[in-house]
Amino acid sequence: MIAGTLARYFGMSFLNTVAAVFLGLVAMVALLDCIELMRRTADIPNVSGWMVAKASLFRVPQVTERILPFCMLVGAMSCYLNLSRRLELVVARSAGISAWEFISPALIVALALGVTATTLYNPMAAGLLERSKRLQAEIFGERSTGLQDSASGFWLRQRSAEGQSILNATASRQQGLELGGVIAFTFDAAGHFQERVEAVTAVLQAGHWRLEQVRVFAPGSPPADRAAYLLATNLTPEQVRESFATPESVSFWQLPVYIATTEHAGFVAAGYRLQYHKLLAQPFMLAAMVLLAAAVSLRFFRFGGVQKMVMGGMAAGFLLYVLAKITDDMSKAGLMHPVAAAWLPVLIAGVIGLVALMYQEDG
Repeated sequence: MIAGTLARYFGMSFLNTVAAVFLGLVAMVALLDCIELMRRTADIPNVSGWMVAKASLFRVPQVTERILPFCMLVGAMSCYLNLSRRLELVVARSAGISAWEFISPALIVALALGVTATTLYNPMAAGLLERSKRLQAEIFGERSTGLQDSASGFWLRQRSAEGQSILNATASRQQGLELGGVIAFTFDAAGHFQERVEAVTAVLQAGHWRLEQVRVFAPGSPPADRAAYLLATNLTPEQVRESFATPESVSFWQLPVYIATTEHAGFVAAGYRLQYHKLLAQPFMLAAMVLLAAAVSLRFFRFGGVQKMVMGGMAAGFLLYVLAKITDDMSKAGLMHPVAAAWLPVLIAGVIGLVALMYQEDG
C-alpha cells in the first residue's frame, strides 16, 4: 500500500516536472519563431498580426517534437534533484523502497508519453505544419518580390517530350504536389535555353505542372504576364514526393504507405523508413533518458558533487544528440541501415543509463 502510494506520488511529480519543462520550451520556441516571422513580414502590407501568429504557432509543434528527449532528460533530473534536496528519497530508502521502485513510475510515464507523442502528437504536428505552409503562402504570395530569383529553396530537374526544365521553389506543400515561389528554366530537346518562367504557385497535374500568376521571360521579347502556364513533365506524384517531401512532414500513420509507394516506384525510401523507425523507437528513447537522468541525479546532496554529475548528464544528452545526427546522416547516405540508425542511439543511451544505475545502486 505504501509502495503504491509512493509510486503514484513519484509518477505525478515526474509528470508535472516534465510538463513544466516542455511547456516552458514550447513558449520560448513559439515566442522566438513568432518574432522572427514578424520581422520577415514587417514590410508586407495588409497582413494581420493574427495571421502571422497563426502561421508561426502552427509550426511550433513540429519543432518542439524534436526536443522531447531533451525535455525528458531535464525534467527527470529536475524531479529527482528536488526529491533528493527535500530528503524525500532518503525517507523512501529508509522505508525499504529501492531506487528501482521509485524509478519505475517515471519509466512507465515516459513510455506512455512516447506512445502518445508518436501516435497522436506527430500526426497533429504534421497537419499543423501543412496549415502553416498554406498561411505562409498566403502571406508571402502577396509580395511583389515573390517572383524574384532565390538561391535557396527546392530544386528539381525534369524531362519531357518537349525538352528539359529546371524548377526552383521557395515553398512546398502537400509533400511537393503544390509549390510556391516557382522559377522554371526551360530548354528545348537540343538543350538550348528557351524561357524563364516565374509563377506564384505551381500544382502537379497529369502530365504537366499548372503554373498560375505567371511572368514569362524569353530572349528577344519583353516580359509577358499570363494567368496560367502549363509546363510539361513526366514526373509522377511519387517522384515529386521523393524530391520535395521531407520525412518529418509526413505523419506516423502515413509513413508505411509512403514507404511502400516509393519503393514500388523504384526509389529509395531510406529517409521515410528512418523516420518511421525513429518514431517507433521514441518511447524507448524517452525511457532511456529517464535512466540517464536517474544515474546522475539520485546522489544525496550531503555527499556533494551533484553539480558535476548534472553536467555529466547534460554532456551525455548532447553526445547522444550528436550520435543520432551522425547515424541519420549515415543512413541517408546509404552507409547504415535505417533500422540500425534509428535504434542504435536508443540502445546506447539505455545501456549506459542502466549500467551506471546498477553500479551505483547494486555495486
